[in-house]
Amino acid sequence: MADTEEYRNPTEVQMSQLVLPCHTNQRGELSVGQLLKWIDTTACLSAERHAGCSCVTASMDDIYFEHTISVGQVVNIKAKVNRAFNSSMEVGIQVVSEDLCSEKQWNVCKALATFVAHREFSKVKLKQTTPRTEEEKTEHSVAAERRRLRLVYADTIKDLLANCAIQDDLESRDCNYMVPAEKTRVESVELVLPPHANHQGNTFGGQIMAWMENVATIAASRLCRTHPTLKAIEMFHFRGPSQVGDRLVLKAIVNNTFKNSMEVGVCVEAYRQEAETHRRHINSAFMTFVVLDANDQPQMLPWIRPQPGDGERRYREASARKKIRLDRKYIVSCKQAEMPLSVPWDPSNQVYLSYNNVSSLKMLVAKDNWVLSSEINQVRLYILEDDKYLSFHMEMLVHVDTTQAFLLLSDLCRRPEWDKHYRSVELVHQVDEDDAIYHVISPALGGDAKPQDFVILASRRKPCDNGDPYVIALRSVTLPTHGEMPGYRRGETLCSGFCFWRKGDQLTKVSYYNQATSGFLNYVTTNVAGLSSEFYNTFKACEQFLMDNRNDLAPSLQTL
Repeated sequence: MADTEEYRNPTEVQMSQLVLPCHTNQRGELSVGQLLKWIDTTACLSAERHAGCSCVTASMDDIYFEHTISVGQVVNIKAKVNRAFNSSMEVGIQVVSEDLCSEKQWNVCKALATFVAHREFSKVKLKQTTPRTEEEKTEHSVAAERRRLRLVYADTIKDLLANCAIQDDLESRDCNYMVPAEKTRVESVELVLPPHANHQGNTFGGQIMAWMENVATIAASRLCRTHPTLKAIEMFHFRGPSQVGDRLVLKAIVNNTFKNSMEVGVCVEAYRQEAETHRRHINSAFMTFVVLDANDQPQMLPWIRPQPGDGERRYREASARKKIRLDRKYIVSCKQAEMPLSVPWDPSNQVYLSYNNVSSLKMLVAKDNWVLSSEINQVRLYILEDDKYLSFHMEMLVHVDTTQAFLLLSDLCRRPEWDKHYRSVELVHQVDEDDAIYHVISPALGGDAKPQDFVILASRRKPCDNGDPYVIALRSVTLPTHGEMPGYRRGETLCSGFCFWRKGDQLTKVSYYNQATSGFLNYVTTNVAGLSSEFYNTFKACEQFLMDNRNDLAPSLQTL
């Protein structure tokens, strides 16, 4: 590969725009609607560069705005394709503002958009991207997990509302300080003209998002009677296209208020002729606004009084979305060093804990500075040292079918058969087909008097595409039913697990990864330094276990 500093992703597109007064809102700051149009355009150009044909916006993931942009500053937008699937692709976007006088730069936001390639007379099969840098490998690997999250998002909301108690404090709120939700309702119509559309006549996704931001801001202003600031957007989802000549009806209303913030729901419907009675629902989104004082601190907001029926449903759904946003921000967005090792598990955050569990392992796998420490009988031990952690991974080739190896090691209850560090394993909760929680008891390590116990979330994934590994990811969680017990020392694992790559018929590369925590560190360094062969012996025992049981699961392979 050529010098890394000279390398540039072939799908990368950059846009720089000088913010002029015509781009700003009443505060002299860049309108979020205008920024969304620039983001969508840049991302679309990146997607079309990879696809070689026209592309349309399918969705835009959550966007959190960290910094406002003033008139006279420059907006620098960079977009590149993280991963291509069959006919869709994920595009990563980064937005930075720049002050030309001081040369200072600020991170404004990051975004992830999904685009679908479109040809008029033929079906599109996208070529795969080829990640080269560590960052590209990480984004490529984790993109499959993010795609999984998008597909189950609606079900996550439904399950939360059905199975979890959402606090309903309507009756306890002071009616004198409540604003009827109907007072915030906004309805506006837009006629799609040629400047709003691409060369195929489809409305630009960024233009629709800008119109949605406009009506949402009006609804928020009607509640607070001042100029609000948009802080976050929750997933634009395009349900269908619109074309030049369509009339778009945009509706917005404040769904709920949360002391210092409010959620505004926006939907877009399209129709062709004035006489039409049927309207197509083409988009919806939820936007979070705050009102800032002179010191840029959020002010208290009046409560909202929803209308009976649909209004109350939207009110409760807004509370559910807030909980999901907080769970996601805590579990997904935080850096590992900022998180406790064991995160509380409950049904409302299970999707994001599973996502974080798998994506953390994939990010560890994607790092490119692993160093070979030793090799004994084709069992290799690699180490990775960074500022905060010592990690290791072991790999070997096993003459066992890849799917079968994955199934055998997915069941942690069988791990004591080959791993002496697992004295007993109890299945506590089978969350779903891919996730399970186990209680593990391990013997004492070194001079420790007490044996250890762990509460572990095991998340497994099948390959998304050819070349992807099977994955079993493990991390500690806390459960109210399984607190610390006398006679045991509670152990924790931050990130560990297996990856399986198919290398041929009945030939699998098995790799085990572990990010060492403090209680395990002395044991790891002893093995890495070559003062113990327990790692090697354990991994060879794993190989023997796979070989001895390679025919046990043959009938069940068809289920995968």
